[in-house]
Amino acid sequence: MSEKENIEALHRSDFLALDQSIHGHPLVYLDNAATTLKPSVVVESIKNHYAKETANVHRGIHFLSAMGTQKYEATREAVKNLIHSPHLEEVIFTKGTTDAINLVAHSWSEIYLQEGDEILVSTMEHHSNIVPWQIAAQKKGAIVKEIPINDQGEILEDRYQELLSSSKVKMVAMAHVSNTLGTINDVKKYAKWAHEKGAHFLVDGAQSIAHMKVDVQDLDCDFFAFSAHKMFGPTGVGVLWGKKTLLEEMPPYQGGGAMIKEVKFEGTTFNELPEKFEAGTPHIAGVIAFKSAIDYMLEIGLDRISQVEDQLVKYATKKLSEIKGLRIIGTAQDKASVVSFVMEGAHPHDLGMILDEQGVAIRTGHHCTQPLMNRFNVPATARASFCFYNNSEDVDRLVSALKKAQELL
Repeated sequence: MSEKENIEALHRSDFLALDQSIHGHPLVYLDNAATTLKPSVVVESIKNHYAKETANVHRGIHFLSAMGTQKYEATREAVKNLIHSPHLEEVIFTKGTTDAINLVAHSWSEIYLQEGDEILVSTMEHHSNIVPWQIAAQKKGAIVKEIPINDQGEILEDRYQELLSSSKVKMVAMAHVSNTLGTINDVKKYAKWAHEKGAHFLVDGAQSIAHMKVDVQDLDCDFFAFSAHKMFGPTGVGVLWGKKTLLEEMPPYQGGGAMIKEVKFEGTTFNELPEKFEAGTPHIAGVIAFKSAIDYMLEIGLDRISQVEDQLVKYATKKLSEIKGLRIIGTAQDKASVVSFVMEGAHPHDLGMILDEQGVAIRTGHHCTQPLMNRFNVPATARASFCFYNNSEDVDRLVSALKKAQELL
């Protein structure tokens, strides 16, 4: 048996949710891939907006509206700087990653997708990066093809290149980090290969944005989508970043207020970027609080965050591997802070219930990756996902709870 390690958490006291007990046990929150906890500064930002600063944005000249607009647009600037976007208007606010990908699948396909064309997505994709492309393909008579993976959960690069050899490939959509396996995909290299064949490349960045530095210019992807709630911000807020030339060509995704220049019954003219893709009243409080989350994350430092989370996932992998009958699903060479596993004689849902009784929160199920479950011939997995506010004691609690579950089952 390996000895216990002492991995210190960062800024743990900033997360009030961790200062509670579940079923008589201190909470161990290991469901960070589903959503991260929210620091006090984000909670206070939301409270302050609704208590003192409620107003619509982009529509009023009174003080509260003007202040709200300024704060709202300051978040766009913060996102631009975070991901190194060359143009502010390339940052589109959405409801989340799912909404952002649907926007691209719907609008991009209107311009670029023809009958018989092909869209490539990997086996490890979240359903949100599969189903929108299937819908677009069905409308256009196109085909969605699978980029297969190996037993470790890594892209089979020779098969990917083989699929790219078809002149009909118009889009490749791929996760930066797998939400189930933790695999970190070399999207910079894969985007380069796609571009060499004349295809566009979309990155699902939901699982990478809070755990590593992202530079969309360096990646040279065409689109990058992510959510605020997976990076310490509110739910209901997301971002689509896209290259300006593509976004300008794409038609609006939804119609309504803000996205128009002039409306007549004879015809409507649409607004410029980014408003063209931001119809209706947005989640104002959420977008404003999102900046607080970004500032908070950057104050800690993404390098420090990555370092702690890398230590945690390695320690967890080592300790879990020592449990007899436990099999880790996804052992890629390059992994983020996610560990999925199955245990002999125990259904993942039963494991999740027993762990919950001991105050340990994990995710069980197919994690919206059913094709991936089929690839590994399992109906579901248990998943522990780590964040910088976790520590080695959380891992030890997980291992202890799993051993107790093993005894009960």
